[in-house]
Amino acid sequence: MALASRLRRVFTVPSTLSSQFASIRLNSTLTSPKLFISGLSRETTDEQFKEAFNPFGQIVDAKIVRDRATGRSKGFGFVTYTSIEEAEKAREEMNAKFLHGWVIFVDPAKPREFRPTPRSESGPSETGFRTNKTVGWCG
Repeated sequence: MALASRLRRVFTVPSTLSSQFASIRLNSTLTSPKLFISGLSRETTDEQFKEAFNPFGQIVDAKIVRDRATGRSKGFGFVTYTSIEEAEKAREEMNAKFLHGWVIFVDPAKPREFRPTPRSESGPSETGFRTNKTVGWCG
C-alpha cells in the first residue's frame, strides 16, 4: 500500500509542475501574432508542426528552424497567425503540452536583434603578409 501511494505521488507531480510552468510562462502578453515554440522533438516535421497548430486559427507561416549543415531540427520553431487573438488561443491551448513525446513551450516571438556582420581579417594585409592569430606574425 505504501509503495503504491509513493508511486502515485511520483507520477502525479509532473502534471502539477507542468501547470506551474505554464502559468509562469503565460504572464507576458502578445503584441504580435508570431509565436516561438521551444522543446520540439528532433523528429517533428514541418507538416506535423503546422498540423498541430492548425486548429487554433489560420496559419500564415509555420517553420521549424534547422541546422544549415546537417538539415536536422534545432528543436524550436515559429508559427505566425493572421490575428493576435488566434495566436493567444494557440498559446493557451498548446503551452506545456506534449507534442510527439516532448513537452513544448509556446512564448511570444521577440523581434530579431541587429547583429553586425563580422569583419574578416584573415586575408593578406597591404604588405602582402598574412598574420596567424594563434601564433603571431608569420612571414
